[in-house]
This record gives sequence, structure tokens and C-alpha cells, in this order.
Amino acid sequence: MLAVLGFLTLGTFMVLVLRKYATAFVAIIAAPVFFAILAGRGGDLGDMAVSGIKTVAPTAILLLFAILYFGVMMDARLFDPVSRAIIRLSKGDPVRICVGTAVLALLVALDGDGTTSYMIICSAFLPIYRRLGINPLVIATIATMALGAVSGSTPWGGAATRAISVLHLDATAYFVPFLPSLALTGGVIVLIAYLLGLRQRRRVDPLVIAEVARELAASRTRGGGGTTTTITGGSAGAGDQDDTEQATPRWRMWFNAGLTTLLLVLLVLGVAPLVTLFIAGFVIALLVNHPKLTDQGEVIKRHAASAVPVVVLALAAGIFTGILSDTGMVEAMAKSMLSIVPSGMGNLIPLFTAVIGLPLSFFMSNDAYFFGVLPVLAESAAQFGIPADEIARAGVIGQMLHSVGPASAPLWVLLGLVKRDLGDFQRFSLLPVTLASLAWIVFAVLTGAIGIA
Repeated sequence: MLAVLGFLTLGTFMVLVLRKYATAFVAIIAAPVFFAILAGRGGDLGDMAVSGIKTVAPTAILLLFAILYFGVMMDARLFDPVSRAIIRLSKGDPVRICVGTAVLALLVALDGDGTTSYMIICSAFLPIYRRLGINPLVIATIATMALGAVSGSTPWGGAATRAISVLHLDATAYFVPFLPSLALTGGVIVLIAYLLGLRQRRRVDPLVIAEVARELAASRTRGGGGTTTTITGGSAGAGDQDDTEQATPRWRMWFNAGLTTLLLVLLVLGVAPLVTLFIAGFVIALLVNHPKLTDQGEVIKRHAASAVPVVVLALAAGIFTGILSDTGMVEAMAKSMLSIVPSGMGNLIPLFTAVIGLPLSFFMSNDAYFFGVLPVLAESAAQFGIPADEIARAGVIGQMLHSVGPASAPLWVLLGLVKRDLGDFQRFSLLPVTLASLAWIVFAVLTGAIGIA
């Protein structure tokens, strides 16, 4: 009976979300509450909800301060010097430009917000793509792969946030073993960008490449400050960048770069919990970049618009899993699923999760997949002694395909920026994105991020 109610809970939640009858926040709370009452546990709802919230509270706090931290870094245009250097070093060569796009995209994806990442990448590179006649679908493909890999797997990114919250994981324990496979996947993304660049080099008129190279060389001779303006002819965002750079001392740019690097190094070394690192990092970044009290308040208000919805959803996920776990629904569902798993193949559940997650992530919203499918797979894996961290890592590998699927909201912003429709983009991007996703699965197995033994 509990298994049936559990599957009805998941089914109801997914229908509400996929059919857009309710927001994810409403659906993720309403569905388990309704079926818990049917199970006769209405009197325990308060205790179960609080129990679930306690498990996700550290993750919610991490999300809040990670989003605020990267918001301050984006306001400070931390990656502007990187994008200008890449454009200058490209010398108008489409191959170097595509590789540079991948490098910058992987960096800015640390922000965790897809719309922000796409706007930064397109602002930096789309003008030179158009100047050379490079297919804008190239920049879209590279950007979605980078976002899916980096933002999809970091604990403050949307997908991993859901996995960590719903499975009640420690963010550091989940993330650090994932880093080797993520780094290797980043290398594959750069390689794919190189191959796409080679194809574009054959399409672009060599005379145009030579002309752009001369323009870049001339701008560098003048000091490099007008590189973006020279290539774009006054593109959107170029003037803003120059004004910001004049107002921002060079030492502050170096400080921000050093602080971010130190933060990531400490994260990898595991010297402190992620939540502690980002709280400290945000406080330092806020004091250095916005020393005035009034400015600090405005910065927090501005970036709270991005942080609050994510934090609220993480807390709602705690209520969802608290009710399903404490009523016994998750355990009952897992047992019913285990009854159809062939004997001796339970160790392959993480690999199965990663493989099946590719098409599911493409078609489903993250809310439906991570809150509806992943908890059942994790509980099934637990019966074979497989830790939930492995299921979480396997589950997020499909994020590159999710980022090119119709359920990815930031994708529609990207398509508007490059002025292409979804069909053209998917025909162009599906093969390279699928290959990169399969490579990530292989790397995850080889590095032990997900096990098959």
C-alpha cells in the first residue's frame, strides 16, 4: 500500500510540474502532504516536515552564500580580462576563438546561473563570431555543454542542489570525488570546441581572418583597452565594460581572482565545509568590492532575487523527502523496484542511473527528475550498499543533454541571443553534446565517481 501511495505521490508531482498546473515549490509540498494524509499520517506532518528541513538546511545556506558570492564576482566583471585576452590571442583564427569560448564558458558557468552565463559568453564572443561569419550555433553548443557540466555538477548549481537536498548529502563528500571526471569532461568540451573551430575555419574567408587579425593587432598596440569596441563596432555591453574597468582599481581585480582561486583550492582540499568557505568568501568579497554600507545592502538585495527561489526550493525538497522517508513510502517503492532487478546486477545501478539519466534529463524538467526519479533509484541502490553520493553524481551527468532540451529555461534566452530556433540548434548540437555526456560517464567510472564493482 505504501509503495502505491509513494508512486502516486511521485506521479502527481510530475504531472503537476510537467503540465504546469503548479509551480515546483507548490507541487513538491502539496503532493506528499495529500498522500501522507491518505496514509493516515496527517497528524505527523509537522514533525516529518521539520525533520526534512533540518537535513537540507546546510545545503540551503550554502546555496544562498554561493550565489551571493558569484554575484559579487560577476558585478566586478572578474572574467572580462580573460575574455579580452582570449580574443587578442585568437588573432582572428576561428579555431582559437572556439577554444577560447570553451575556456571562458567553463569559467563563467561557476556562477551557476544559466541566463547570466549565456549573456556573458555571448556579450564577449558573439560580435567576433558575426564579424568572421562563424556559425552562431557553435557558441550556443559550447555554452550549453559548459553550463551542463560545470553548473550542473557544482553543489551550488541547480541540478546538484536538488540531488544533494533530496538525498540529504554532504556537499563536500558529493563534490570532491567528482572533480577528476569533471576536469576530464572539461577537456573533452575544449576538444569538441577545437574540432568545431576547424570546421568553421574551412568556411570562413581567409581574407576576413587576416583583416580581423590586423584590427586586433592594432587595438593591442593602442593598449588593448578598445579591443571589444574595435571588433564589435560598439556592441552591446562594450561601453559598460570600459566604464567599469576605469572605475575599478586593478588591484581589486587581482584580489578577486586570487580570492576565487583560493576558495576553489580550499574546496578541493576539504579544509572546511563548503558552507563555511562561501560565507567567509562572500563577507570578504563584499567588504573589498563594496566598502560602503549602503552599497552592501543594495548588492544583497539585488542578488537575493536569484538566491531566494533556489533556497526556498531546497527547503521544500527537504519537506518532500522528509514526508516520503518518514512515512516509509520511499523504502516501500525501492523494495518493489528491487524485485525486478536481476540477481547479481544490483552493483550496476549507478551506471544504469547515469545512462538512463541522459534521455530522461533531456525530456524532463530537473524538478521532476531529481525529486521524482532519483530518490527511488537511490533507495534501491542503498539495498545493495551503494552510497547515495554515487547516485547523485550519476544523476547529474545528464545535465549537458538537459541544457539542450526543451525543459531548459535558460536555453530559450540563449536561442534569442544567437537568433536561431530550437530545431536548428538541436540538429547541430545533439551529436557533440551526446558524445561529451557519454565521455563523462566513462570518466566517472574510471575515476571512481560512480562504481560498477
